[in-house]
Amino acid sequence: MSPLTSPLHDRHLAAGAKLADFSGWSMPIEYAGGGVLAEHAAVRTGVGLFDVSHLGTGTVRGPGAAAFLDSCLTNDLSRIGRGQAQYTLCCVPDGEQQAGGVVDDLIVYLHGPDDVLLVPNAANAPEVLGRLADAAPAGVTVEDRHAEVAVLAVQGPRALQVLELLGVPGEIGYMSFVTGTGGGATEVTVCRTGYTGEHGYELLVGADRAAELWDALLEAGADLGIRPCGLGARDTLRTEMGYPLHGHELSRDITPVQARAGWAVGWRKPAFWGREALLAEKEAGPARLLWGLRSTGRGIPRPGMAVLDAAGERVGETTSGTFSPTLKTGIGLALLDASAGIAEGAELSVDVRGRPQPVEVVKPPFVPSRVR
Repeated sequence: MSPLTSPLHDRHLAAGAKLADFSGWSMPIEYAGGGVLAEHAAVRTGVGLFDVSHLGTGTVRGPGAAAFLDSCLTNDLSRIGRGQAQYTLCCVPDGEQQAGGVVDDLIVYLHGPDDVLLVPNAANAPEVLGRLADAAPAGVTVEDRHAEVAVLAVQGPRALQVLELLGVPGEIGYMSFVTGTGGGATEVTVCRTGYTGEHGYELLVGADRAAELWDALLEAGADLGIRPCGLGARDTLRTEMGYPLHGHELSRDITPVQARAGWAVGWRKPAFWGREALLAEKEAGPARLLWGLRSTGRGIPRPGMAVLDAAGERVGETTSGTFSPTLKTGIGLALLDASAGIAEGAELSVDVRGRPQPVEVVKPPFVPSRVR
């Protein structure tokens, strides 16, 4: 089956993008004229523009929609109000195999008690929305709007300047959102969030106006050095922050407790999917924990590599790994055995194609975050 394409597919082809299949979508990995390193640098020092329309979108509406979601997803929706967004997790319910494992991580946009927008990951959107639809009480409807909505991300220290040049609202608090106009879009939802560790925004716009907004953003940011950026730079940027990627740091086999994502769990809530399994794991202590690894030699960690202690014994496995364009060295994330007693600053090694390469255990982020 042919991969799906975003509403901006023609723009990517025109810009010389290198495309690849990503969760069933044909998405740009990098663009001609610089590649991942240049795109990464643009976001860290100026501004970059991403098409992330592969992300799912769905609505949950009806009397008590937010309360219903709060009984399913891990985070506590009572912590936020109208016009705010929240990172949360959809976990495997108690009673199912792998209870407490992560079906997906997603962003919730709270429009009101009866109107919520969800932005899950591409590969998991159908299951998340399907599970919610099956569990929804009478009067609450769950709709998949993936084909109707495009998602653009404007990230970097100059992101606000670009939005201001278009008249798109940007003076909002972190994890807050507003709906306005600009860049040819009759309606655009602007949320101050992102996946890069920089000041940035995600713009949700009707798929039929996405190309016009994309063009307007590139034109407005031309004098500010804006670059279209692909998923390659998105990955190096998020790894430098230590942000999880589902299927790597979070999965049905990797719980929020193991991934140090307990901050996104409303532990005092009376109900959410996987609650009993996660409370039990938290009480007992996880068998493994997520750590950062920074290369002290020339090796570059990659996903799925064995992590070894000083005696050469396996103590874990890398979940992500890349060359850090900012630090000019290899970095990675790894699940390490809690029984090994590993602490920050410990010296370990990663088995890179049969050759142990030295790394230091660190707590991410690897570079300072500037999102707030």
